[in-house]
Amino acid sequence: MLEELGEPFDIKEIDIRDAKSKNDMSFRLASPMGKVPAIADGDVTLSETAAICLYLADKYPDAGLAPGINDTARGRYLYWMMFTPGVLEPAMAEKAGGWEPNALQHGWGDFDSMIKTLEAGVRQGPWVLGEAFSAADVMLGSSANFLKMFGMLPESSILDAYIERCLARPAYQRALAREGE
Repeated sequence: MLEELGEPFDIKEIDIRDAKSKNDMSFRLASPMGKVPAIADGDVTLSETAAICLYLADKYPDAGLAPGINDTARGRYLYWMMFTPGVLEPAMAEKAGGWEPNALQHGWGDFDSMIKTLEAGVRQGPWVLGEAFSAADVMLGSSANFLKMFGMLPESSILDAYIERCLARPAYQRALAREGE
């Protein structure tokens, strides 16, 4: 997300397995639960990936990563921004944990309906909002790729093509290069 913005930023590594790093006061201000990622942007500190992406997309509107507040696409954008933490991640935990699917009792539905919904969302493509790449694609693309990396993504030419489009983005390539450093 930071690479997509085109704004300068610095990265500080935090080893959440190390008590001293995890309990660093400036880090804990940004991340009360001691989780990564977390950001500090001037006086604003926050954690949770969706919150970070929403904040950054709105703070830096020139990057074009979020529809404006009065744009009719804003509702779809917000839905897809929350899809990863509200649906995809719990459905992934269901599958990985071997939990009995129960679409009526689980707020996320179930793993299979999550996959079908994600496929339907990106089918028209190339991005979840159509022609416009957004912060929602940062969330969804990285999550779909995570599913694929861990062998959890079922056969899906639609999602495979979407993941490839996300991975081919110059910002993603810059992020990989930075990570390699």
